[in-house]
Amino acid sequence: MDDDCFVVEGKMALPYQYFAGAVGSRFIVALRDEKKIFGVRCERCQRVLVPPRAFCDRCFGPLPEEWVEVGPEGVVTNFTVVRYREPYQPMEPPYVLALIQLDGADSSLAHLVNAPPETVSVGMRVRAVFAGEVRNNILQVAHFVPLEEKSPAGG
Repeated sequence: MDDDCFVVEGKMALPYQYFAGAVGSRFIVALRDEKKIFGVRCERCQRVLVPPRAFCDRCFGPLPEEWVEVGPEGVVTNFTVVRYREPYQPMEPPYVLALIQLDGADSSLAHLVNAPPETVSVGMRVRAVFAGEVRNNILQVAHFVPLEEKSPAGG
């Protein structure tokens, strides 16, 4: 065994809490209390980023100055199907984890789509469904569901 290794035999619990920070907290509070989804607009490049963050990932400008309500509808820009079971997962597999660009946003949000995997496609329109109970995290939006396709007029 290497002299610079540290080995602990047995089980070890590592409790951890994540602090969302001022920007993330405001985002979560709006989800919880107002059932609204907000992003932040970058003053330099005018992109609306969801989820909101402290700095623009394109021009590195500081955020947030301007909070913007987006969604709750949007479009699936990419997705994957999760087919394995882990204890921390929010749904029973198989389920869809998608990148969703909400209406009014320039970035995509990773979230669950509650639909049979074989029915989900890139370009599909979806709508947020808010959780009935308080969760105080991103799962305050429980999941997204597909929007009903509208038939052409007269048909």
